Amino acid sequence: MTTASPELPAQAEVVVIGGGVMGTSIAFHLAEAGVRDVVVVERDDLGSGSTCKAAGGVRAQFSDELNIRLGARSIELFQRFPQRPGQEIDLHQVGYLFLLSSDDDVTAFERNVDLQNSLGVRSRMLTVEEARRMSPLIETDGLLAATFSPDDGHCTPESVVLGYATAARRFGARLHTRTTVRSIVGTGSDTFRVETDRGTVSTPNLVCAAGAWSREIGEMVGVDLPVSPLRRQIMFTEAMPELHDRVTPFTIDFGSTFYFHREGRGLLFGMSDPDETPGFKLDMSDAWLPRLTEAIGRRAPRLLDVGVRDGWAGLYEVTPDHNALIGSAGRFFYATGFSGHGFLQGPAVGEVVRDLVLGREPFVDVSSLDASRFAADQARPELNCV
Repeated sequence: MTTASPELPAQAEVVVIGGGVMGTSIAFHLAEAGVRDVVVVERDDLGSGSTCKAAGGVRAQFSDELNIRLGARSIELFQRFPQRPGQEIDLHQVGYLFLLSSDDDVTAFERNVDLQNSLGVRSRMLTVEEARRMSPLIETDGLLAATFSPDDGHCTPESVVLGYATAARRFGARLHTRTTVRSIVGTGSDTFRVETDRGTVSTPNLVCAAGAWSREIGEMVGVDLPVSPLRRQIMFTEAMPELHDRVTPFTIDFGSTFYFHREGRGLLFGMSDPDETPGFKLDMSDAWLPRLTEAIGRRAPRLLDVGVRDGWAGLYEVTPDHNALIGSAGRFFYATGFSGHGFLQGPAVGEVVRDLVLGREPFVDVSSLDASRFAADQARPELNCV
């Protein structure tokens, strides 16, 4: 049940736009650090955007060093989540298994594993037979190799948002749901006036964590945030008794992007659709089903005999190089455009943005993720996206 938010204050030390995992993580880390006046404004309910439509995967298997560091740090924080901020998130560290079916992918993933290992990530290359034993639902025809990291896994996005939001409030942050930003006005004195449909709040520090809706927020302050919304769909199987006591890794057929992991007594599964076009589309579409069925039939044919329970559509927040936008323009800060790996990086990015706002040096240099990189022709592509 949704309850009315408290009255929007006239002023705040920091205003965070967006109440998903990114916004609530940033609010928690700021409030915990002693920032007394943190306000979050969320257009709907907390986590109702992309976060609670996510597959819930957490991993450090990336091709970009920054993403590896952010993913690994987030896994550390997810592991300690029941103690800090204090919420059970149903973390299952069953590993991520990437299935590789092209020579180019094998070469790239071998290079990625070397980089990951150098940064402390326990990923490794597997033979096809090792992959089959690890994930017995798969059919191995056409596979050449696989990679696996035992510390990866999945957890419950709604619980992560709840944990951050509850702890942020405990430290004094105020979270205002059903509050839509209408405009942002710079007063000329290093202060932003954030006008919403439920009042106006002024702040010297503004943070955009609005996910797929970030481009519009950027436009309000004259900052180009090249983020496009792209629909992704997830489905769930009926119960599969044969999985009852078996550990099932988060399995990704990298060539097709078809993936699955345990969810309750069945599986959650999905796949990207290369024909999908940008837009705020949240309805389920049948257009991807022929390609999805073909991928399942090739890589996990037994799933074709399992009933499908339900599903949903959510939005990726995609940038041109499939890498995040983290940075600032004056006292306007942003953390968005994660292109499908925002949920899993939420804990670490909350720390990073906290430090940027407070003028501290973050644990990792994120300057190369500044939104200005595209104008400077310095895109930073991420390979390990699905």
